[in-house]
Amino acid sequence: MPAPAASSANPKVGFVSLGCPKALVDSERILTQLRVEGYELVPSYDDADVVVVNTCGFIDSAVAESLDAIGEAMAENGKVIVTGCLGKREDVIRQAHPGVLSISGPQDYDSVLGAVHAALPPRHDPFIHLVPDTGIKLTPKHYAYLKISEGCNHRCSFCIIPSMRGDLVSRPVDEVLREAEKLTMGGVRELLVISQDTSAYGVDVRYAERQWRGRAYQTRMKALCEGLSELGVWTRLHYVYPYPHVDDIIPLMADGKLLPYLDIPFQHASPRILKLMKRPGAIDKTLQRIRRWREACPELTIRSTFIVGFPGETEAEFEELLDFLDEAQLDRVGAFAYSPVDGAKANDLPDPVDEAVKQERLARFMHRQAGISAARLEAKVGSVQRCLVDAIDGELAIARSMADAPEIDGVVQVQDGRAAGLRPGDFADITILGSDAHDLYGEAL
Repeated sequence: MPAPAASSANPKVGFVSLGCPKALVDSERILTQLRVEGYELVPSYDDADVVVVNTCGFIDSAVAESLDAIGEAMAENGKVIVTGCLGKREDVIRQAHPGVLSISGPQDYDSVLGAVHAALPPRHDPFIHLVPDTGIKLTPKHYAYLKISEGCNHRCSFCIIPSMRGDLVSRPVDEVLREAEKLTMGGVRELLVISQDTSAYGVDVRYAERQWRGRAYQTRMKALCEGLSELGVWTRLHYVYPYPHVDDIIPLMADGKLLPYLDIPFQHASPRILKLMKRPGAIDKTLQRIRRWREACPELTIRSTFIVGFPGETEAEFEELLDFLDEAQLDRVGAFAYSPVDGAKANDLPDPVDEAVKQERLARFMHRQAGISAARLEAKVGSVQRCLVDAIDGELAIARSMADAPEIDGVVQVQDGRAAGLRPGDFADITILGSDAHDLYGEAL
């Protein structure tokens, strides 16, 4: 389909954002700068003069989704700029879609903006092209992702993220705290802290001290959490490695200064498989640490992700993983069958697991965890949970408890939400009346 003619008034940009929350933050930064420069952001291909696609390239399914999105944008609009993780594999994109205007990798904001300028020169009017102090956000008004670093120093054998995003680069702690402060002043009630490795925050800058609100803070996970706790909003930690210094933030959770929630990608439980993955492998110490965390903070929610069918995984090692689930009693769990991502060192390991066996193990894994999750949710029936309302759907309010991150965990369906006058962004105390394998049901107090 021919590309639509450029508008003689405001240049219009369409945007497709794929992938993880870290990529979403990249999209927000690009969109904010485009809006500053006077571009109008439009929701359809037909209205756009050019389309930007921010891609994901972590696993094969994400690559396929990204290529499909580029293809759709090419078919519907014709003028397409590609960025993001898959942009590191330009040959893959060019082979499938040779007509794209530009290709750049993740965090390469200047290249994206330069490509937009080349395809569609800006026509900025400082009197009408205003941007809110919080920038352009792709999340609802009441929560926001707060990215504290780029890249990763780990070299997990199944992962190609460092080759795409580079080594760890921590943002200065005062810069992060100022951004968080600005977001809360703009109405954000929940901050979701993200990075490739939140526990390693600041190690690259030797935990340098910076000033915020007249106090010195180290560029370190605990100090950052102490600063964020001053803002009076929910703060939720994602992508935390189970290092010993994670123990230091549990008291903040027990004292109500930080949400009692940890997103820790354990990945497996067999010491041999963890070694092949180049992941922390002292699983007995991990179980001991989980027990200590829960003793100090009984309300703690732990979510995690796992890989089944990793090259060389035996049936006995898979059973070790199931035993770990039984003992750890994790609240929320996601899993996927190993996928041989191009460029991952794990692809060279011997004894790949048959695809049918991978899928059978994945089904058994999810069945085992479903029973654990259902039991842990059922234990909350009769309790009162502090919740944050995300949406109103008919008579229901769709909310989340402290144990639920947006889009990846469950929800709390408040049966009398509309009658109780709840609105998105409201906090409410909800009496829990029922549960299933994923969600809770209740009524507003």
